[in-house]
Amino acid sequence: MVVWGLGSRLGLRRCLGAARLLHPRFQSRGPQGVEDGDRFALELVTEKGHTFAEELRKIQCLLQDVGSALATPRSSAREAHLKYTTFEAGPILELEQWIDKYTSQLPPLTAFILPSGGKISSALHFCRAVCRRAERRVVPLVQMGETDANVAKFLNRLSDYLFTLARYAAMKEGNQEKIYKKNDPSAESEAL
Repeated sequence: MVVWGLGSRLGLRRCLGAARLLHPRFQSRGPQGVEDGDRFALELVTEKGHTFAEELRKIQCLLQDVGSALATPRSSAREAHLKYTTFEAGPILELEQWIDKYTSQLPPLTAFILPSGGKISSALHFCRAVCRRAERRVVPLVQMGETDANVAKFLNRLSDYLFTLARYAAMKEGNQEKIYKKNDPSAESEAL
């Protein structure tokens, strides 16, 4: 995920058999190969000197904690492991504070936007999409009681943070966001 992309190590998936990859716990760890895209996004951010680079580094560490929580099934793990891998609510609250900080500096959204706004913004939009996919894969684990609900909440807020940060990066770099425009089939038929 960029999320897995923002730092988790997914090479483990290559070592697992195909049958295990179908299990929701392993699917929740994110798609193969995305970690390179995530590191690329952080490198771009650092290169440009953005003030939020340190936040992304902190998120990389938190994603390791997410991975630990996902890799420790509640139904079969020892109490000592569960205590060590519990995902607390503090990082969720911190993400919400960061979202509020950047949102207050952005113009209000008046339309849907497409992933755009330059390389950094586009990379952050990509990370957001991967994060949403990971969130969808974690929700069944939460519903089965196999992982902490805070993991899903964190991924949800992380996705919103990445969206907000993508918009902020585009604004700071002076890049325009592309607005979604609904395809009008009647206009196409008139042109023919």
